[in-house]
Amino acid sequence: MPGIKDRLIDAGYGLGWSVVCRMPESWARWVFMTAADIAWRRQGPRVQVLEANLRRVTGPAATGGELRALSRDSMRSYGRYWLEVFRLPVIPAGRLVAGMRDEGDVQIAFDHVAAGRGVVFALPHMGNWDQAGAWIIARGAGSFTTVAERVKPESVYERFVGFRESLGMEVLPASGGSRPFGVLAQRLRAGRIVCLPCDRDVTGTGIEVEFFGEKARMMAGPAALAVQTGAALIPVTLWFTDDGWGALSRRDPGARRGGQEAEGRGHDAADRARLRGGHHRAPGGLAHAAAGVRG
Repeated sequence: MPGIKDRLIDAGYGLGWSVVCRMPESWARWVFMTAADIAWRRQGPRVQVLEANLRRVTGPAATGGELRALSRDSMRSYGRYWLEVFRLPVIPAGRLVAGMRDEGDVQIAFDHVAAGRGVVFALPHMGNWDQAGAWIIARGAGSFTTVAERVKPESVYERFVGFRESLGMEVLPASGGSRPFGVLAQRLRAGRIVCLPCDRDVTGTGIEVEFFGEKARMMAGPAALAVQTGAALIPVTLWFTDDGWGALSRRDPGARRGGQEAEGRGHDAADRARLRGGHHRAPGGLAHAAAGVRG
């Protein structure tokens, strides 16, 4: 039997999906932004860790005031993410498509699928990845397969699976069942789309890289799947805009030649500028990047 704490956590998520989506959007936004500001002002242990990580990303040039302002933006970004998660079931598909600023060329992915080649989207925990999934489905993907971490309590994990399945995703558990790699490979060989966040190693077996001057582990699954199945590997960056969302999808880095290599370096530089400079469109991107430095 789940304990009282687990039942309260589950009830909170249940209220989120049953009540927040029925509130006027302006009211719900005020509630979530106010909660984010209260948490930021209290500067509890989690906000302190966030600011320490942000300092790693911004470097020593940022003043204390600039760092605090950035951490406030980051907390509001988290608040916006949860607001949108609870409201996504009632956001019209037309708004998802019209509100997305696509700075890449997502049509390349659809062209691969039309030719029978699978596609792996490798994305970070930036912006709202659930919204991005709903957007790619609304754009014509039909469905895609992803993997979800088995959070506790189990009832909350089941709620998240149900939520994402309602958006059109096929969700595989990261643990507690059959290993997802084989199923993902099957989907890719069948010419389907797989979407995998890859900047947070939940298995302890990721590849160690240098991330803003610190050691961090990144998931190797997207690249390994592309190598094994011949699927196209398409990195994606996500961020919030003032009135919507942004996405940058790149060409398969394994297919870059000549001018495409220069194009890729340009995209890399743009991404670093968004993260290091506290880009006004993507405070959540900076926060999520910082979260990967320690943890």
